[in-house]
Amino acid sequence: MDAIVTDGLNSNFMIQPSLHSSSSFALTGLFVFALLVAFGVQLWLSSRQIRHVAQFRSVVPPAFAKDISLSAHQKAADYTIVKMRFGLLELAVSSAVVLGWTVLGGLSFLDQKLVDLLGSGMGQQIALLVAFFSISSLMEIPFAIYRTFVIEDHFGFNKMSIKQWLIDLLKSSLISMLIGLPLVALLLWLMRETGQWWWLWTWGAWISFSLMLLLVYPTLIAPIFNKFKPLEDEELESHVTALMQRCDFSARGLFVMDGSTRSAHANAYFTGFGTAKRVVFYDTLLAKLSVNEVTAVLAHELGHYKHNHILKRIAFLFFNSFLGLALLGYLTSQVWFYTGLGSQPRMDSSNEAIAVLLFLLVIPTFSFFITPLTTSISRKHEFEADEYALRQTCGGDLASALLKMYEDNASTLTPDPVYARFHYSHPPASERLARLSFKPSIRTHS
Repeated sequence: MDAIVTDGLNSNFMIQPSLHSSSSFALTGLFVFALLVAFGVQLWLSSRQIRHVAQFRSVVPPAFAKDISLSAHQKAADYTIVKMRFGLLELAVSSAVVLGWTVLGGLSFLDQKLVDLLGSGMGQQIALLVAFFSISSLMEIPFAIYRTFVIEDHFGFNKMSIKQWLIDLLKSSLISMLIGLPLVALLLWLMRETGQWWWLWTWGAWISFSLMLLLVYPTLIAPIFNKFKPLEDEELESHVTALMQRCDFSARGLFVMDGSTRSAHANAYFTGFGTAKRVVFYDTLLAKLSVNEVTAVLAHELGHYKHNHILKRIAFLFFNSFLGLALLGYLTSQVWFYTGLGSQPRMDSSNEAIAVLLFLLVIPTFSFFITPLTTSISRKHEFEADEYALRQTCGGDLASALLKMYEDNASTLTPDPVYARFHYSHPPASERLARLSFKPSIRTHS
């Protein structure tokens, strides 16, 4: 089997001359097959969702008939269908782009052009990563603009001007560069200097970086995009404080975020880690829900905390990254990994960056097939958090709050069951409210 040999001085990945092996052809065939199957499955699921939502567009489900108007139900159906159709366009384009970068040789072409321009070495490797992510981000901009200023605007959710959108784009780009470039440089250095166990060192560095980001995000990064002010509603503060005391939960503060400056969607969340935890309410949420309803929503979020869902998700993420980096550590030493994905590794220089990018391009295709497993776990967590909220607050308040949020966010009440089982990280409205013993017009009792 062809393999990459290592320069004993600097542990760079050096390639022996080789022709396309049977392994590379097998990888090409497997990847293209998996990509086409994933595309076909997503097309089938999305088509089911569109047909199912359209079929029940004209009638509000009986359980919701007294609480959801026909116009609101039809708005949710139309919003869902438009998003699904646009999502299919994005899926087709993204699948074609992945093929272009990989088996059609786009990434190899970009790599060689940068070698011609900059020569081989660390600078060229960093430039390849920067160029790839810059090009990918530019290609996503037209879709983001259409999604925000056509779809979201048409349904009344977008509150941003194009100026604000561009400012946010500039901010996120600058932050990505300030954080990403040092991280990229560290990754490439570890790949070069720590030998065959580089992936284990990288995993440790990634964990450290992720935990640090959880600590600094609430106070250093989030305020760059949104304004946060202390909760001023004394009645709500009293209810929330009492709830957190009952649940033995402490936070550094209760804050209101100006979500209404960008979107009409509403939410509440915890942010931070350890002693840096904050409770954040969207101002849109406070405008739409009563004090008891907001408290019930927060009790649901506390349920995630009490059941250790956040820690479990972080542990799952770290475990997945461990497996992924271990796999990448093996693949970087296999010529067929490069040639099978449309790239010709250089025999006289390092190939760290192109190995990382090829891996990032192909792994979503294969991980797509475990989506039903991850979403089922997520739905289980949501049910557990709801059950915890029921023990801490009134089930009618939580049901009423969820119903308002479904309506205000134009979430369809009639998803296709197969699509929901595959893609929904939260249970469909009918299942979730049934567990809360929802009854028509329950909001009138809040």
